[in-house]
Amino acid sequence: MSERLAVIIVSWNVRDLLHACLASLRAAFGDLSAQVIVVDSASTDGTPDHVRAAFPWVELVACHENVGYVRGNNLALRRVLDQGTVEFVWLLNPDTVVHPGAPQALLRFMRDNPRCGLCGPKLVNPDGSLQHSAFALPGLIQLLLETQRPLWRFRDTWLDGRYPPARYAGVPFRVGHPLGAAMFARATAIRQVGLLDEGFEMYSEEIDWAVRMQRAGWECWCVPQAVVTHHGGASSKQVSERTERLKWQSRQRYYRKHYSPLKRWLALQLVPRRYRA
Repeated sequence: MSERLAVIIVSWNVRDLLHACLASLRAAFGDLSAQVIVVDSASTDGTPDHVRAAFPWVELVACHENVGYVRGNNLALRRVLDQGTVEFVWLLNPDTVVHPGAPQALLRFMRDNPRCGLCGPKLVNPDGSLQHSAFALPGLIQLLLETQRPLWRFRDTWLDGRYPPARYAGVPFRVGHPLGAAMFARATAIRQVGLLDEGFEMYSEEIDWAVRMQRAGWECWCVPQAVVTHHGGASSKQVSERTERLKWQSRQRYYRKHYSPLKRWLALQLVPRRYRA
């Protein structure tokens, strides 16, 4: 089985997790051929040398500065899209482990559903428990549930944009957006709507991409038959305060781009004061 597939992984100081990710990819590919690109954001833990030695089949882009998640993905996206032969692109976090059959299941779904521009697998935690892999597009209710302590009991429910766990045990289903840890995109859709918005250094970029695709007529799905383990936050935890600030800055950019003036103003009142742009 040969497909014109490119896998892009942006990495920063997570050498051991990246090793496990690439090893799992090699095992999961089977007879599937794919182009794999690792963009390393100036890691100081020996990642570039390790990738060159242990995974010579990987195309390594070793940056001299930390370019961030979005810019790093766009660097590789431009490279593969300029080739003109890639049909599908899988943006994969380095703290993931790909289960056998996952790439094939995602490719099969994309071939069978030509209006799908963006999809994602079922994600599980390292202990095997379910990790929410897709969400409804965020509105004011989700923001209320996150910022208002009396409402915290409703978090991780459908009110908070979550889909019922039973959905992940069944057939593929339409979603607002997949989690950015393992986004599988159609190259035609990317060429139509553009690359990731580099105004989002990290966070909310996948939501923005999904909105842009859906406004252009593409669909977003979750494919539970494809399974990926996701550790979560391995790079961002290294700079937690900056990460929290980036999260809120990105959300405010999303509100400015996609909310009406009134809804945008209401959302801003709910943003913690110290993070308001």
